[in-house]
Amino acid sequence: MVTVSQQGQLFIVATPIGNLSDFSYRAVEVLQQVDVIAAEDTRHSKYLLQHYAIKTPTVSLHEHNEQQRSEMLLQRLLSGDSVALISDAGTPLISDPGYRLVSLVRQQGIKVVPVPGSCALIAALSASGLASDRFAFEGFLPAKASARRQFLQQLTNETRTLIFYDSPRRLSDTLSDLSDIFGAERKACLARELTKIHETIETRPLAELRDWVNQDDNQQRGECVVLVEGASTAAAVDEQELQRVLELLLAELPVKKSAAMAAALTGMGKNQAYQLALKLQQK
Repeated sequence: MVTVSQQGQLFIVATPIGNLSDFSYRAVEVLQQVDVIAAEDTRHSKYLLQHYAIKTPTVSLHEHNEQQRSEMLLQRLLSGDSVALISDAGTPLISDPGYRLVSLVRQQGIKVVPVPGSCALIAALSASGLASDRFAFEGFLPAKASARRQFLQQLTNETRTLIFYDSPRRLSDTLSDLSDIFGAERKACLARELTKIHETIETRPLAELRDWVNQDDNQQRGECVVLVEGASTAAAVDEQELQRVLELLLAELPVKKSAAMAAALTGMGKNQAYQLALKLQQK
C-alpha cells in the first residue's frame, strides 16, 4: 500500500495513453490518497478517475493557466496538502504542461515524486526496430512547412534515433519533408494509436512509408509518433565535406551554381547541397 506523507508532496503520475489496463496499482493508490489532482483537462480525466473509483477533487492545470494555478497549488503544498499532477495521457511534462509547477515546487524544497508509467515516445521506440541505445526526442515539429523544413535541416547529421510527435493532419507533409531532407532510403517508423484498437507500428524506408500512408487515409488519423533512424557516421562526415566545399564556392559564386558544383564534386544530392548553401548564405 502506498502511504502519502503528512508533509505536502507533489506526485507526477503517468496515465494510460489508450488502454486503461496500463494504469499501475501505485498510481491508482496515489490518486486516491492525495488531497487534490491537477489535471490537464478535468473533463477528459474524469473517465479514467471514474473507471478506477477515484473520488479525489480535481482542478485544471493547462498551458493557459499554469502560472496562476501553480502558485495556488504551491500554497496548498506549503500548508501540508499533497498534490498529484496528471496529463490527458502519458507522462506529464512530456510535450504537456507541468514544467512551471515542478520548477516552482522544487525551488521551495518540496519533494517531487515520479510515479512512472506510459509514455508514447518510449513505447514507440521499444517496438520500432530502430536503434534505441541513443535517441533524441524533438517533440512536435513546427506546423508551417517552411519552419518545419528549416528545423529538419538542422538535424540531418544527427546520429541518434530521432523521435517526433505529429498531428495526423500534417503527417503526409511531414513524411514528404523527411524523405526529401533525410533521404528516401533512411529508415523510419510510424507508431499510431498506441495501445488502442487501431494500433499501427510500421517501419519502412521514408519514401515507402510516405507512400504507404498516402494510400491509406486511416493511417492519417489518431495520435502519431514518427521515428527516424540517425545518420550514419559516414553520412555525417560527407556532409561536413559538402559544407567545406560550399563555403569555398560561395565566396566566389552564386548559391545555385555553388550547390550544383558542390554536389558534383562530393557526390551528394543536388537538393541537399542547395538547401545547405541557402543556410550557409544566411549566416
